Amino acid sequence: MTIDLEIREAERGDLPAIIALFANDRLGGHGDTAEPEAFGDYLAAFEEISRSPHQTLYVAHLGGEVVGTFQIALLTSLPGRGSSSLMIEAVQTREDMRGRGIGEHMVRHAIAEARARGAAKVQLTSNAVRVDAHRFYERLGFERSHLGFKMRVK
Repeated sequence: MTIDLEIREAERGDLPAIIALFANDRLGGHGDTAEPEAFGDYLAAFEEISRSPHQTLYVAHLGGEVVGTFQIALLTSLPGRGSSSLMIEAVQTREDMRGRGIGEHMVRHAIAEARARGAAKVQLTSNAVRVDAHRFYERLGFERSHLGFKMRVK
């Protein structure tokens, strides 16, 4: 069903559609909004990601519309003999397009990027309330491995 799906790096013009994906996410709890006064915050983050050689923001494009997004970041650390991990962040498929394989295409694209960039592993976190997403990631071969913690500092 997603034969014409294109996954490409996000462009500045995609930003309103990407913001809408996050603003419409009822489970995320990130406080995202499509209100015009918030656009500058999103634009600053987009530009920061775009400048980074270790991060890439992608969109899934279908039928002339952005129907999904995700971000990757490559992290090299000393454990694992200096290996790199590719982090997948902010995976989001437009609600009316779920169940069509778009999320799977996006995650498989990220995994291919990990291989191309020489990463030893791919990892991601998922909000504890997203049980459907957990089954989705496990179906794609991800294993539950760590317990995550976070602290808001701002």
